[in-house]
Amino acid sequence: MIYSNPLIYIEIHDSEIPWLKVFTHTHHKEFSECTREEKESIWESLDIIERKMLAYFKPDKINIASFGNMLPRVHWHIMARYANDSYFPEPMWGVKQREGLVSTAPMELFIEELKVELTSRFAAS
Repeated sequence: MIYSNPLIYIEIHDSEIPWLKVFTHTHHKEFSECTREEKESIWESLDIIERKMLAYFKPDKINIASFGNMLPRVHWHIMARYANDSYFPEPMWGVKQREGLVSTAPMELFIEELKVELTSRFAAS
């Protein structure tokens, strides 16, 4: 876990691309079951992560998804995608297109910067 507040937490997904997942602490099966505060925390965190990923990793596209078919609880995936990653333009769950090349920017520095911004934003709430 890279970040947690009383409503949500954020994890890194092990992947060749920068990929984070946002979860609610309370296990909800559907987004409509979340409280207004949980929904706001999810949207705020996705917005912060997307902006930070765009600035730091300079991807070709950001993908944000919430399926919950294999893990039937509310969670969101946010991925920095590159035209030369292994799956592009397919989803990361799709058919591998090639051996991909990805951003060489260190994930550790991104995570440290992200933690600072998330902590600052949610402390102000």
